[in-house]
Amino acid sequence: MKKILVVDDHPLILKFMTNLLEKNGHQVLTAEDGLSALNILKNYVPDVMFVDLIMPNINGEKLCGIVNKIPKLKDTYIIVLSAIASEEIERKLDFAELGINACIAKGPLDKMGKNVLAALDQSDLNASSGFTGEVIGAEYIRPRQITKELLSNKRHYEAILESMNEGILEITADATIIRTNKSAISLTDMSEENLLASNFIELFNEIDREKVRKLLESNGTSLHSNERKSTVSLNSKKVELHLVPLKEEKTKTTLVVLNDVTEQKLIEEQTRHTKKMEAIGTLSGGIAHEFNNLLMGIQGNTSLMLLNTKSDDTRYNRLKNIENLIQSGSKLTGQLLGYAREGRYQISLIDLNKLVEDTSYIFAKVKKKIVINKELSTDLHLIEADRGQIEQVLLNFYVNAADAMPAGGKLTLTTTNVTHENMGDGPYTPRPGNYVMLVITDTGIGMDKKTRERIFDPFFTTKETGSGTGLGLASTYGIIKGHCGYINVESRKGKGTTFKIYLPASKAVVRDYETVVSEEQLLTKHETILLVDDEELIREVSREMLEVVGYNVLLAGSGKEAVTVYKKHQDTINLVVLDLIMPEMGGGQVYDRLKEINSGVKVLLSSGYGINGEATDIIERGCDGFIQKPFKIINLSQKIKKILNNN
Repeated sequence: MKKILVVDDHPLILKFMTNLLEKNGHQVLTAEDGLSALNILKNYVPDVMFVDLIMPNINGEKLCGIVNKIPKLKDTYIIVLSAIASEEIERKLDFAELGINACIAKGPLDKMGKNVLAALDQSDLNASSGFTGEVIGAEYIRPRQITKELLSNKRHYEAILESMNEGILEITADATIIRTNKSAISLTDMSEENLLASNFIELFNEIDREKVRKLLESNGTSLHSNERKSTVSLNSKKVELHLVPLKEEKTKTTLVVLNDVTEQKLIEEQTRHTKKMEAIGTLSGGIAHEFNNLLMGIQGNTSLMLLNTKSDDTRYNRLKNIENLIQSGSKLTGQLLGYAREGRYQISLIDLNKLVEDTSYIFAKVKKKIVINKELSTDLHLIEADRGQIEQVLLNFYVNAADAMPAGGKLTLTTTNVTHENMGDGPYTPRPGNYVMLVITDTGIGMDKKTRERIFDPFFTTKETGSGTGLGLASTYGIIKGHCGYINVESRKGKGTTFKIYLPASKAVVRDYETVVSEEQLLTKHETILLVDDEELIREVSREMLEVVGYNVLLAGSGKEAVTVYKKHQDTINLVVLDLIMPEMGGGQVYDRLKEINSGVKVLLSSGYGINGEATDIIERGCDGFIQKPFKIINLSQKIKKILNNN
């Protein structure tokens, strides 16, 4: 006696096979489709399976392929019982690959019965024999042309499914998967045999399961097309899920279309992040500008008082302390302006040591529990980079270190010159040449191997939901790569983290371009200066600063007034100190109008903003110089003299 499972969607065939096989002493179970068969096979191991190829809810081809991969069914003898067996062989269906041992063509019942019993006898003789390529009883099938046409339509449908980028799943009313294509297999990251007959809802995490369940429950109602869609997570991607109800005579199934929108969501998130950063940058720049104007008033008055205070006066040191505090405030606003420059890619020669000093200064003010140790090379090469972006890289590393040391700790910043031969500790082959290496080491909680491998992935974060975007180190990686540099990380759980950054070195040498000028050297030839600024406090203090060193000063409180005053006194005005940001008519418009009046006009731009952006544009149009607020008398005198002496 053999244990036999017959799988066929035709009740007449099931009844015929049951009577035939039981009459010959065999135990018989039947299944009306592939899905039912898989449920039976969970607890039943047949000696022989008869399988039809064309069935609903997982066809015979898929069923054989799944059975062939189940270890406990490896000795089951599979016999295909189908009217289309010959046609499937013609289209090169690999019966042996599917684990099929024999093939019988459906035909007249008396002939087919004899062939079935003969095939069972053959299974006794050689239970492990593979398919010979012969279809038993094929000569009795007459309407093969009709069968071919039907199969042609079926294969066309299958070909379309397999060529689609979208994942396609067909599920039953109880969410059991009965059909899938290659894209769906890829999206779910499951093998076909594990995916078929599994529960569709269980593919998702606990949060999304309820969403999918409700969507399926409402699928039978008259929903609009957009109401049958939802976006859910699947294997760190899913994706947009779209339901299409299918109604046939006997069954009601649903076609599920899965569209991977990971990249689309990434772009949308990056766009939102960019807009957010632009808005924050604009706000930061505006705050820095206004704060610099306030500092300008304090600095101007302090400079004037210092000119009239001897060094042995007790007030002198107090004034110097005020001036130092102003410079500290200026560094703070400089950081805000650096942040506001994000996105403007301007390459210049940069001393990385100075950038480390400036950025770590502000970080130390904010995170006082963290001790910063700097080991900076005295002969460090310059780099050619965008200052704002490298500043952002450093700030990202500082923030990352602070998160790793919530109770405080030590942050060590090291710079040194290296060559490509010294860079053998990363997963890359560096281009030959000289590099500047920056090492950032913290004494924080460190990372395990899994976290370390994903640290630069976009949107990967170890923080709680809502506490981080996961873009900080990802953008850092992009910036370093964009500068033809390299980055790698070393870390162990509980042992801190070390980042190493390598940036190509410039062939230029470090120079200090700022000339030191003593207060006694502030001599003028009594030239006339037109001072333009919409802030009255700044106009007055700047006027006093200019007059105290010997300049004649004309004032204008707006762009329109500046043009009017210049037209009237252009023959006596030697230079215009022009504020960049003013209402109605800004510095750029004023400059252009002044050039129309006198193409040889000398102009020194002044602003609480940095030189990047609009100031750079005006400089490129021929403006003679730029000075950032707050400035000392010495700095202002230097700038003016340099411009006038170049006359």
